Amino acid sequence: MTIEATGRRNAEPTEWQAWQDSWDRQQEWYLPDREERFRVMLDMVEALAGDAPRVLDLACGTGSISDRVLKRFPRAETVGVDLDPVLLAIARGHFADEPRAAFVTADLTDPRWTEALPHDSYDAVLTATALHWLRTDALGELYGRLAGVVREGGVFMNADHMPDATTPRVDAAERAFDRARREAARDAGAEDWAGWWQRVAADERLAGLAAERFALLGNPVRGDHADGEVQSVDWHVRTLRGHGFAEAKAVWCSPSDGLVLGLR
Repeated sequence: MTIEATGRRNAEPTEWQAWQDSWDRQQEWYLPDREERFRVMLDMVEALAGDAPRVLDLACGTGSISDRVLKRFPRAETVGVDLDPVLLAIARGHFADEPRAAFVTADLTDPRWTEALPHDSYDAVLTATALHWLRTDALGELYGRLAGVVREGGVFMNADHMPDATTPRVDAAERAFDRARREAARDAGAEDWAGWWQRVAADERLAGLAAERFALLGNPVRGDHADGEVQSVDWHVRTLRGHGFAEAKAVWCSPSDGLVLGLR
């Protein structure tokens, strides 16, 4: 696939803000502790990379991480990279008046995807609840490429599903509790992943991009992941160290998710 940077779309900022907000609410339906993982992520950016970081928002979606980085750090700049045309359109519209934010279209499974980036290195590369769409071998290859993108002394952080196979009863209880919580939230009117995408496909402005997205990446309403492959915290730590990160550890966890940090 050709990798290229693309410009922002012109649209009413209030409309894009509404889509950005609805994306955040939909994600919070699955992840009630979403803001907490973002807080820890940005704390570690400031601790290790300072308060004026150049940040690569990896698999950025609508730019949720970029939004929080730019609000917290007035001297920061962000580059978001994704392949989804719908989510990038929302991100570009939302940040149309923000000169510190830029977005690039690239396929993270393409060995040359880093050639599309506007900078050779970054103080921090951040991603959340996105890379579980990659199979284990592809994620390992991506980690190897990221070692060349994060500057010496810079950080990479990934917050995602990171199960522990040694605690099956704890995991089963957590899943049952979370399922009940989400069902109660849905009964109260919360929008889930499938409902959000159905609304996108019905929107006059986004329908064409939705069709493009479905053809390129598949129909997200099915919610297909990487054939059930999900990696443990230990796998992430071991793989990052094996690809040139000097240190790696978990810096936050929930019963089902983790936030792993790699220091170059």
